[in-house]
Amino acid sequence: MKNKILFIVTIVVVFLLGLLASSIINRKSEAKYKYVPQVEISENEPRNEEWGKNYPREYQSFLQNSDTSFASFQGGSVMRDVLEEDPRLVVLFAGYGFSKDYNQGRGHFYAIDDIRNTLRTGGPKGPGDGPMPATCWTCKSPDVPRLMNEKGIAEFYDGKWADIGAEIVNPIGCADCHDPNSMKLRITRPALVEAFDAMGKDINKATHQEMRSLVCAQCHVEYYFDKKKPGIEGTPYLTFPWKNGMSVEAMETYYDEMEFSDWTHQISKAPMLKAQHPGYETYLTGVHADRGVSCADCHMPYKSEGGQKFTDHHLQSPLNNVANSCQVCHRQEADKLRTNVYERQIKARENRLKLEDLLVKSHIEAGKAWELGATEEQMKSILIDIRHAQWRWDYAAASHGASFHSPVETARVLGGGLNVAQEARVKLARLLATLGFNKEVPMPDIASKEKAQDFIGLDMEKLIKEKEEFKTNLLPQWLKEAKIREDKMESKKVSMTNK
Repeated sequence: MKNKILFIVTIVVVFLLGLLASSIINRKSEAKYKYVPQVEISENEPRNEEWGKNYPREYQSFLQNSDTSFASFQGGSVMRDVLEEDPRLVVLFAGYGFSKDYNQGRGHFYAIDDIRNTLRTGGPKGPGDGPMPATCWTCKSPDVPRLMNEKGIAEFYDGKWADIGAEIVNPIGCADCHDPNSMKLRITRPALVEAFDAMGKDINKATHQEMRSLVCAQCHVEYYFDKKKPGIEGTPYLTFPWKNGMSVEAMETYYDEMEFSDWTHQISKAPMLKAQHPGYETYLTGVHADRGVSCADCHMPYKSEGGQKFTDHHLQSPLNNVANSCQVCHRQEADKLRTNVYERQIKARENRLKLEDLLVKSHIEAGKAWELGATEEQMKSILIDIRHAQWRWDYAAASHGASFHSPVETARVLGGGLNVAQEARVKLARLLATLGFNKEVPMPDIASKEKAQDFIGLDMEKLIKEKEEFKTNLLPQWLKEAKIREDKMESKKVSMTNK
């Protein structure tokens, strides 16, 4: 009886070992053929679907970026009308494009659609028309490095946004970050390389782990358009203001010393700075960066399918993928981790909104001072205070994940902004008294986006009509030209002898 039981157990064990060996062999076989190329990818191939023929798992996860269903406390992939949520921003950006339209982007997959649809790019009727330069395309598509290679860097930046609309049709994807031959991460936007050079650093010495953040830093940074670059004066050359460092004060000093401003505020006449999205700069001041955690570790964590481990190219909030992102290191429950994030964001928001209130009042009080006959000399220090306070507010607000990535630094920046804004208002109160105005300046009704836009004098009907005409007339021409061009592009299969 014992021998019979031993025989049966032996058969079962041998059977299970056979299954295990078969599974291992199959997984090794999958690994062996995972990256067998199907097509030859050219140096500047912008079409993501071509890359997908060689890297189907990564491409299938990339396609999931089309999902816009996830919303978090202050982010996610759902498009949100920021001006509708917070009409004060219309006044803060008076005289600048963000007062017309400020929607939270839906992610890389919709980068081209979103920039075409925003009112900030206007309603151009053809080449040479519209309010924005060609530089505004820089971070939107893998067609950009292709064009920079064909035209030249400065030549790409020169001209209007509408000049190259037919050339840029592929959303942010593979060629933006990868070398087609080795698949190593690479920098395709020269502004980042130039910024490292300005700081005396060699970006070629970056480690692979550092590159898993630097490819993001090509675009998720503060930048400006330098129209005074020697030899190409007048060209809006994309530049990162990192020469003095990446802190809010270092970049402020950089801008102040060169007397740069993005625009002059319509109401206060202050020379304003618009923080773009200094996500990389604020990330570097946080604990995750200090521990060597890269952007990709959380926003593009590894995943496994069919026994294959690969990087998930569904770029999304870690809060929508807690198991593969946060819980790789943190053992707390998912709900607890989300709550921790939201608590930090809510607390940062409290001070951000307080600073917004002070800034709105500062702009309107400054406008009143001008109305009463204030001189430029009387207003000079006040306008600098408004500039510096709003720069700190925008630095914290526009670096969208800053209140989580670096809550301590974000609190410090907002605290500094509150202090400077208060100083501006004290100076304004004294000046207004000198000018014979000893009462509170009345504030307008800006309870809604529409009321705020009406207050600053925007003709929204005209702007919307111009955009619709662009989408009806010029955009279809762009798409037609792009299709004709891409239909001529080859998809060259790899011969069996090369495999």
